[in-house]
Amino acid sequence: MITKVPGFQVGHASDFKNVTGCTVVLCPPGTVGSVDVRGSAAGTRQMDTLVKYHLVTEVHAVLITGGSAFGLDAAGGVMEYLEERGRGFDVTVTRVPIVPTAVIFDLSVGNHQVRPDKAMGYAACEAARSEPQGDGSVGAGTGASIGKILGIKQATKGGLGTAFVEGPDGLQVGALVVVNALGDVVNPETGEILAGARKTEDSREFADSTRLVRQGLVRRQFGEPNTTIGVVATNARLNREEARKIAQLGHDALARCIRPVHTLFDGDTIFVLGHPQMESDLQIIGLWAEIALQQAILRAVKSAQSLGVLPAHRDLLRGRRVR
Repeated sequence: MITKVPGFQVGHASDFKNVTGCTVVLCPPGTVGSVDVRGSAAGTRQMDTLVKYHLVTEVHAVLITGGSAFGLDAAGGVMEYLEERGRGFDVTVTRVPIVPTAVIFDLSVGNHQVRPDKAMGYAACEAARSEPQGDGSVGAGTGASIGKILGIKQATKGGLGTAFVEGPDGLQVGALVVVNALGDVVNPETGEILAGARKTEDSREFADSTRLVRQGLVRRQFGEPNTTIGVVATNARLNREEARKIAQLGHDALARCIRPVHTLFDGDTIFVLGHPQMESDLQIIGLWAEIALQQAILRAVKSAQSLGVLPAHRDLLRGRRVR
């Protein structure tokens, strides 16, 4: 669980009626961060502070939200919450919170007219705790789904997963991932499909999205929900460039677990946040980050709930159908 890394808090705001939500990661003072975007359909806000040469180096929160670009409004609520508490970049007259934000496309799962807004972003901050907040179809994972190559009606329910690992010499790495991929999620050790496109709307058998693409099936338009977004937190000392490298290495986890990945219709994004408590080798941090992200992806799939819209992994595993 990412909250086991000291100082980090996670909060969810979930709208189960309209099937959308958002998740915030609140950072301790002095957190440095960066990001790597590999998908070609990302929706983001306030990402400039995560690239080199920007004046501001501290990150105060990261927000993942549903609602596609409409959901970016939720970041305003996170900024309001932090400003009220004196958190942000000092501009003399006030403090401006730095809240990098990325969205998933979940508009075709629930009510597309209801999206995360400023009030929901603020509510997620109010709910933030340092204790584990649970995995599954909550927060930004509420409207997540997996395997849309044959359309949303043949997809599987996705969700949000977390993980925590400990490396040598006191290294701690936590991960939080919202899995909303166009492709299928597989067991990286066996290649078994755990969630993805199903052969028919009522089928419990997977169609194998990679095989379909190899046979010539392609998406012609953007009309289904996609994008996997991950946040890695560590107690290791990182500068912005080093955090960027960890984010790049973190995408290896997506490549091992999601097939196909980084598509034209995904906005796959990995954030990395470092709260300096100890020194560690960059390659070691990167490998542990990859492990944590893999575990979080698998937890997201295995803990997802149908919410009455799509069958989840647990439903297909037990032979049940969504009502």
